[in-house]
Amino acid sequence: MNSPAVLEQLINALRCLPGVGPKSSTRMAYHLLQRDREGAQRLAASLQQALDKLAYCDYCNNFSEHAVCSVCQDHHRDKSSLCVVEMPTDLMMLENTRSYQGQYFVLMGKLSPMDGIGPKDIHLDKLLKRAQDALVEEVILATNFTSEGEATAHYIGQMLKSRGIKVSRIARGLPMGGEIEYVDSGTLSTALLERKIVT
Repeated sequence: MNSPAVLEQLINALRCLPGVGPKSSTRMAYHLLQRDREGAQRLAASLQQALDKLAYCDYCNNFSEHAVCSVCQDHHRDKSSLCVVEMPTDLMMLENTRSYQGQYFVLMGKLSPMDGIGPKDIHLDKLLKRAQDALVEEVILATNFTSEGEATAHYIGQMLKSRGIKVSRIARGLPMGGEIEYVDSGTLSTALLERKIVT
């Protein structure tokens, strides 16, 4: 039996979400239409409002309703350090630690030649301009420890160091509360290599 064209459009539209395949998108569409039409209306309205009102912050490239986001407007933050992350969710995680009080730059992705994502696609020109601000003394690379994240960190590191900018990379190692016997060999090896002198 063929579904109505409008229903098929909704099912296909839901597939743009990460991790959502044909079965999941079908279940979501039927759930919204059968059991939660009010929720569907809220979802549609919220999505439209986000598309209409959110843009990139002029300084950090994160999503913002204004030209400059609230983090960049905060005069209490340390302007001498700039932490580079891949996505807004990474920024949120770092903020939740309450251990970093500097500035940020959000790439909105990572270098991935296989997917056709190059330097221009992750706003490196905007990052370079931001990093060359006279107030910035150190750029902290906090990209993920995936092959693409490592390649992105390496590329940015070389780009910035060639211009005389101090660059550091977040450390890797054992998770807090983790037990050595349950940690993978790659993480354990890195923890040994990046050990610090006890003072």
